[in-house]
Amino acid sequence: MFKKVLIANRGEIALRVISACRELGIRTVAVYSEADRNSLHVRFADEAICIGPPRSAESYLNVPAVISAAEIADVDAIHPGYGLLSENANFAEVCRASNIKFIGPRPEVTRMMGEKSTARQTMKAANVPILPGSDGVIATVEEALEWAKQVRFPVILKAVAGGGGRGMRICRTAEELPGLFNQASQEALNAFGNGDLYMEKFIERPRHIEFQVLADEHGNVMSLGERECSIQRRHQKLIEEAPSLQVTPEIRARLGGVIERSLREIGYWNAGTIEFLMDEDGEIYFIEMNTRIQVEHPVTEAVTGVDLVKAQLLIASGEKLSDIVPERPVIRGHAIECRINAEHPEKFTPSAGKITAFNLPGGNGVRVDTAQYQEGVVPPYYDSMIAKVICHGRDREEAMNRMQRALSQFVVEGIYTTIPLQQKIFADADFRRGDFDTKFMERFFEREAERKKAEAANEPVGV
Repeated sequence: MFKKVLIANRGEIALRVISACRELGIRTVAVYSEADRNSLHVRFADEAICIGPPRSAESYLNVPAVISAAEIADVDAIHPGYGLLSENANFAEVCRASNIKFIGPRPEVTRMMGEKSTARQTMKAANVPILPGSDGVIATVEEALEWAKQVRFPVILKAVAGGGGRGMRICRTAEELPGLFNQASQEALNAFGNGDLYMEKFIERPRHIEFQVLADEHGNVMSLGERECSIQRRHQKLIEEAPSLQVTPEIRARLGGVIERSLREIGYWNAGTIEFLMDEDGEIYFIEMNTRIQVEHPVTEAVTGVDLVKAQLLIASGEKLSDIVPERPVIRGHAIECRINAEHPEKFTPSAGKITAFNLPGGNGVRVDTAQYQEGVVPPYYDSMIAKVICHGRDREEAMNRMQRALSQFVVEGIYTTIPLQQKIFADADFRRGDFDTKFMERFFEREAERKKAEAANEPVGV
């Protein structure tokens, strides 16, 4: 086992890794920007090193600064968390060249699965079902038009190096394709430094379902079931749950087996997530793989009892999966997670500033992952998520009721958060009966606008 691990991240995921390391008897090193000097991950790590100014490009994404900190602290390994450098194959290569263990897959595998068009072809060769689409990168508008005729409209253009909805455009006609192609390519270039695009058939009302896996360095792979991630706004997840209402035990077993074989063939190790879209007929198609721990990993932990971050550390140290998870877990109950973002709940504009009051919910079946505290400051430079609330119950109804109770007891003052919006979602009849897809939030906001309009029409004149 490692003696010392550097966490190349910040916020709640940095604290999550520190906690897992502490339980395994591993010393930790936090890195931080000048804006995060008073952050909890700095306080709770055994050592902490400042690596630069507030902006991520000059600190958390600065590979030489991170590696220098690792060498100064004489660490055995680096855990990248999620986001930032977690899926950066070049960073993983630098770690290897520096004789520091990167807690993740080999750089070659990260690069292969990070190139989304390559990942599609890899999964297709392994008999994982994929959406109809281009065989690889589309070089020109003319080539895009040819593929669109084969796939048939509507289609979706996606950035090869993309994520989070950037470099993505839905196209319904041949006339609008050239403009959307250029827009998507330019946005991808600005966001990722790579403007390459590929194309897939667009499903009008899909559900977003992802499978959690663990794989060791000895060729053993285990699927831990699925999560439902369809409640999204602008391709950013708001609420996740496990298991999915739409995945039967038969689908779970069949698809899990296919995933395990495919990852064994490519020599994958680490935690990882295979993401799918399910159409209205229940057919499911691969869209991408994330070669890291996910934000929403706690819902899988809640229903399986497996500590995924500790598993990452054990796998990276050479342990066999059979020693980490001796038996395939049985899914118990239902778990739901809300991402609490520092944003205006209706305008979705960022809300940085000092937190003047902060009370966390607790009680049976409630978990909160956060690095915030009263009098703490939410800086304007980073992702807006400030906490995750995870509720587990014997069934979905109990998990939802528990979440409603937890959200009502979660107090954050001084900044705006998405808590009021999530409270409304949990009161929505369609959500409660499981009638939703990735377009749910669009319909939800339309209903909210109609409700407010009706309320305004009934107001007395002059109010």
